[in-house]
Amino acid sequence: MPGSPTVALDVRPLSGALGAEVRGVQLAELTDEVFAELHRLLLRYLVIVITGQQGLPPEAHVAFGRRFGEVELHPYLPRLDGHQEIVIIDSERGGKVDVWHTDMTFHASPPLASILQLVQCPGQGGDTMWTNQYLVYESLSAPVRDMLDGLTAIHAIRKTGFESRAEHPVVRVHPETGRRSLYVNRLFTSHIVQLSRNESDALLQFLFEFSTSPAFTCRYRWRTGDVAMWDNRVTQHYAVNDYTEPRRGQRVTVLGDHPAGNPPRWDPYQPAPGERYWPAQVNAMEQY
Repeated sequence: MPGSPTVALDVRPLSGALGAEVRGVQLAELTDEVFAELHRLLLRYLVIVITGQQGLPPEAHVAFGRRFGEVELHPYLPRLDGHQEIVIIDSERGGKVDVWHTDMTFHASPPLASILQLVQCPGQGGDTMWTNQYLVYESLSAPVRDMLDGLTAIHAIRKTGFESRAEHPVVRVHPETGRRSLYVNRLFTSHIVQLSRNESDALLQFLFEFSTSPAFTCRYRWRTGDVAMWDNRVTQHYAVNDYTEPRRGQRVTVLGDHPAGNPPRWDPYQPAPGERYWPAQVNAMEQY
């Protein structure tokens, strides 16, 4: 669990649910003591935005990520020339993801954290929102929590030239804090293994909507140079698509572990002979 401060920083919470702005830190000159405090703040607030990082060298961006663990080489997003660990998030090149999601849960070991710097901001709009999945889980009734603790879900992606699929607990236990959180998201979670498809659809639709209730969220208005880091193990995020000017960012992703939770309490659902799945709503797998 997050301990006592190791060094005094200017920390300004973003909401009652999660998130904090951190001022007066230079990531290009990061000491061990300041890093330890940033790590503590990440575990406490789940999202930290470190302001005033204009001109941050790519090497320092990557080095900050490596303090948390091995950094990822993304399988399909464009990368910064000369720095393969940094991916480009460009609104002019398909970099708008205006759907709630947790990064890359289709992998067996999804990322620990993402570290995004915006190098170009639109004049207005382009905020990012996050939601606290600890609070989501803890706000559910005890019978629902008990059921979810015994379920697993399939997370998947299908893109031209790239497919991936993984099974994770619906409720994961954070490896550093020991707290439980909901671990499904609208973008990548396909279905719950132990339920029929129609039951899974109904439960997931409720969880998707409940998990993004305003009381669980924070919202940040970017300034050029800001660096946001979020704990991908316990948050979802949403890039608000309300702008027309370019919005460009550079992201480093820290590799994670295998999500841990309770073992499934039931076997995978087996459809009856001749049973068919006719969803009331189809989630399109193709772009416009």
